[in-house]
Amino acid sequence: MKTIFLASLVVYSIYLYSKLTTNFHALQQNRYNRGNKYLKWVKNNINKNYLNIELLIVFIPILIFIDYKYAAMLFNSLYFIIAIFSITKNNRKATKIPLKYTSRIIRLYLTFTIIYVVLISLMMINFNSDYLIVYYIILALFSYFNNLVMLFGNLINVPIEKVIGNHYKKMAKKKLNSLTHMDVIGITGSYGKTSSKNILCTVLNSKYNAFMTPKNYNTPFGLTLTINNELDKFNDYFIAEMGACKKGEIKELCHLVKPKYGIITKIGLAHLETFKSEENIIKTKFELIESLPHDGVGILNMDDPKQVNYQIKNDCKILWIGINNKKADVYATNIKLENNKTTFDCHFKGDKKKYQFTTNLLGQANIYNILASIVLGSYLGISKKELQNAVKIVKPVEHRLELKKYYDMYLIDDAYNANIDGAKMALDVLKLTNGKKIVISSGIIELGSKSYEINKELGKYMYNTCDEVILIGKEQTRPIYDGLIEKKFNKENIHILNNIMDSFKLLNELKDKETYVLLQSDLPDIFNEK
Repeated sequence: MKTIFLASLVVYSIYLYSKLTTNFHALQQNRYNRGNKYLKWVKNNINKNYLNIELLIVFIPILIFIDYKYAAMLFNSLYFIIAIFSITKNNRKATKIPLKYTSRIIRLYLTFTIIYVVLISLMMINFNSDYLIVYYIILALFSYFNNLVMLFGNLINVPIEKVIGNHYKKMAKKKLNSLTHMDVIGITGSYGKTSSKNILCTVLNSKYNAFMTPKNYNTPFGLTLTINNELDKFNDYFIAEMGACKKGEIKELCHLVKPKYGIITKIGLAHLETFKSEENIIKTKFELIESLPHDGVGILNMDDPKQVNYQIKNDCKILWIGINNKKADVYATNIKLENNKTTFDCHFKGDKKKYQFTTNLLGQANIYNILASIVLGSYLGISKKELQNAVKIVKPVEHRLELKKYYDMYLIDDAYNANIDGAKMALDVLKLTNGKKIVISSGIIELGSKSYEINKELGKYMYNTCDEVILIGKEQTRPIYDGLIEKKFNKENIHILNNIMDSFKLLNELKDKETYVLLQSDLPDIFNEK
């Protein structure tokens, strides 16, 4: 009987681990439940997680009326049907960011396997054929609520991850302390961090040897990994991107890398759901400036009231940039978009001459990012000519106002942007283009109670910047739709889809002789509504 029971779990086990992979993918995209992000995702996606083919388990109690051999066979058949439907559905879905089999994910697989083996072992040790249906019901619930069981496994692993993390942090600190000739530059803000980092690295490399954290490695783990594996003794500057979801996280990163210079890009409402308030966002960003040494330098934006009005608890030097405010140490005027390039005049405090800069980057947000690099580069002894040449060769960061050819259309890829100010600037860039204008948007997430209000504001701003709008996800983009309708945008030019991959098929029907498409806030796969 035990052998028959175990044999009946073969297909179940295959399905269980297939489902586990799907849930680990969601857990990874939700930062391993940092700030309860994964739990909130589960709560907001009840239909996707629970109202599915696996509801067939409601028929399991019927097996009590069947001979145990046939019951085992029917249990196997039931999960065969569930597995086929689920795997087929998953294979149809186009995945933008696949599951990364990191050491942490492998440890989670091992933890879950131990939990599963312990469960089966307890059943086998106390096996009683009279309780066969009870075993099957327990196993069915174990699979049905797999995401919560997996979350329990993630919780078990937290102490292990902390021990491992602390070990590598100590290694990173020791290495940084040995590089006495090298200075660290921290960059934080609600958006523009990665673009600003990329620009600054190009600018500094015109005279020095600078190295930056790759991609969006802006967490303690990302910085630690970069320092231990890639930083070397030949680097003059280490540019560290710093991200945060709650108070104290920037301070933690500063404690790790000890920056001498700090840049704050624009401050917005990104991650408002986890920060709880705008005040907490501002204080957290300024943890960078307030962690600088007395001989350090902070770069701030004079056009950002949040930065101007903040009372800094540090006596380090502050250099200001701006576009609207001419009192800044470095400011830009005469900004133009011509031939898919941006030109502007740059003014330096104490220098009556103006200097023209040309860049491949688009949008006012990138002008601010360039100005931050110019003012710091100039402070560090880079000449105006070297600065001009460096800005000219800066390449766009992938998915951040990146202009590229997509068949016979132009694609303005701003998919990584996730805040209202950045979204508006991207729409302004689209508005300046010549040709048919199309926006693809999934909306802005992690705004808590302000989600509807801000996304509706986005829709209202969008109405006079484009000819067609493609919204991804009927429910999550409803506020954008309402904003467009309130502004009397033509309903026939609003297209609602469930998956962003389908939007590229629709573009072929909507395109004109010359077409510019703004890909805005492309959310991870976990936010597809179906």
